[in-house]
Amino acid sequence: MINSPDSAISSTDSLLASLFAEGALPSAQTPKVDSPSEFVPAEPTSYEEADLPEAEVEAIVLKFLMNTAAATGSEVADQLRLPSKLIEPLLRRLKDEQQVVYKGMGSLNDYIHEITELGAERARRFSEKNTHYGSAPVSIKDYIAGIEAQSISNDKPSREKIREAFSALTLGDDLINRVGRAIHSGKGLFLYGSPGNGKTSIAEKITGAFGQHIWIPRILNVYGEIVRLYDPSSHEELPTEPMENGVKVDRRWIKIRRPTIIVGGELTMDNLEITKNRDTGISEAPVQLKSNCGTLLIDDFGRQRISEVELLNRWIIPLEKRYDILSMASGRKVRVPFDQMIVFSTNLEPSDLVDEAFLRRIPYKIEAKDPTESQFRELLASQADEWGIQLAPGAVEHLIEQHYKSTRRSMRFCHPRDILLQIRNLCDFEDRPLIADIEALDAAVETYFGVMYGTDDWV
Repeated sequence: MINSPDSAISSTDSLLASLFAEGALPSAQTPKVDSPSEFVPAEPTSYEEADLPEAEVEAIVLKFLMNTAAATGSEVADQLRLPSKLIEPLLRRLKDEQQVVYKGMGSLNDYIHEITELGAERARRFSEKNTHYGSAPVSIKDYIAGIEAQSISNDKPSREKIREAFSALTLGDDLINRVGRAIHSGKGLFLYGSPGNGKTSIAEKITGAFGQHIWIPRILNVYGEIVRLYDPSSHEELPTEPMENGVKVDRRWIKIRRPTIIVGGELTMDNLEITKNRDTGISEAPVQLKSNCGTLLIDDFGRQRISEVELLNRWIIPLEKRYDILSMASGRKVRVPFDQMIVFSTNLEPSDLVDEAFLRRIPYKIEAKDPTESQFRELLASQADEWGIQLAPGAVEHLIEQHYKSTRRSMRFCHPRDILLQIRNLCDFEDRPLIADIEALDAAVETYFGVMYGTDDWV
């Protein structure tokens, strides 16, 4: 069951403190959502409201009891993240069928349950299909409804909101405006330009313009198959209360920071499909499903383990239609939302990578240019202030004249941070005050760029 009260979504927190801080296919029917302003999944009062077959819950309960010595009814409910009033009748029936027995009394008229050999035999048979015995799954139907209620297309960040999000960055107005238009559209964009100019950092922070958090299911039921959606390595869990905006929360869902999923050279076709672990019978959601309602960054585009043509053929319809067709291990197909800001970050010219058909579906192509001298100076001063490094008189002028202008080296947005990091390490190693003088800057430049790269644009 899902609910969507009318209260306004909380505004985005200050995520951008620093530029370089560390068809005719089966589809689920989408229930109507009252308001897209704030989605909260409501706790179900019945299996029908949960869109959850009782037989599936029974299988998870038996597998859980088989894998634990004993558990109270409330512990079983907590494990499945379902209300106790749905679990207690099921446990009584399992006792009547001699699949579980009461081992003792718990608190508040609760019982300690232990599985019998009959119940364990059934649990083993259930485990042959999949070994999952955690949170009860959310149906694909309710998942789709939740994504549509939280879609980035529902939120058109204003110019003021976008500028506020980027206020801590030393970026030109033109770049902010172009990135802002792409964010406002919710469409994809190419960020290209020389390495070290913040393409990845900008892409990572775009998500914040769309709001602070979303709700996602921990586990999905896709036509009877278990699919793991919540990924602790990709999703950041946020604190929740039992009641959110006056709604008792369905604990099968988890509140996360609006996701930014980053894939680089390791990207393969398997990452774009539902993949099933043959040992556990549990499937893993693809990266585009994990990034729904957020940002999917294809970093260092053009250097993936799959070709640009393969990626084009796989995503040409999702990029245009905003939905994707996924194949299950059973061969069945399901239509799901393709609802994220797609960002391609590359050091190469986009037209050299893909053809016109692909570029047409990525409407915004934005170059991250080198900083101007004034921007470089501003970044150097702000980073030095943040780390408590004193810039000696004449040191900055020496750095620019001797190590950039005279060597024809291009400035990059990452250089101030990296050079000052060298100086901080040098001062710490030699146990001297944090002062960026000419001697320290020369030493930092020599070790950072390398003497063999004196006059080129290596970094």
